[in-house]
Amino acid sequence: MNTKQLPILVLFYSRHGSTRQLAQLIAQGIESVNGCEARIRTVPAVSTVIEASEPAIPNDGAPYVELSDFKECAGLALGSPTRFGNMASAMKYFWDGTAADWVSGTLCGKPACVFTSTGSLHGGQESTLLSMMLPLMHHGMLILGLPYTNPELMRTKSGGSPYGATHWSGLDGKLPITDDTRALTIALGKRLAQTALQLQKT
Repeated sequence: MNTKQLPILVLFYSRHGSTRQLAQLIAQGIESVNGCEARIRTVPAVSTVIEASEPAIPNDGAPYVELSDFKECAGLALGSPTRFGNMASAMKYFWDGTAADWVSGTLCGKPACVFTSTGSLHGGQESTLLSMMLPLMHHGMLILGLPYTNPELMRTKSGGSPYGATHWSGLDGKLPITDDTRALTIALGKRLAQTALQLQKT
């Protein structure tokens, strides 16, 4: 019997922890699907001081993503906090350096989804999700959203979108993740894993 688990990459950047919490819920949804495992990774922060650099290994939390993670993964969940309606500079900087994988088609044909958190309720959640989809589309990935068959999408007051999972964290970043947001985020991870499994069978 083959017990090898299908790796699904959960790649995120988080400054104050809210996006990291969403990444963990995405991973929970992925691992609820028999045969799949979540591989949680992050990217280094970008400094405004040229001489400054991040350590080769993070002091805590998820390890930094490596390009081998792209080759080995069967799907990708991408998350970033919102910066003026766009993904954070650290995540943009990382994707700007993936031209070799774009040329070789490492991610082409693999499923992907996106998630974000914002300090204000109307702080650009959907435009941030769309900004993260752009490099994924250039890499030839198959973008998944959240269908309205998830009933929480019709009643949520704190985030959630057909474009992906979102969370309103408040200006101090301390608003808790609501039950609706939790359910939607887990559902997105589950949908990604189920799609990856189906694509492996074709």
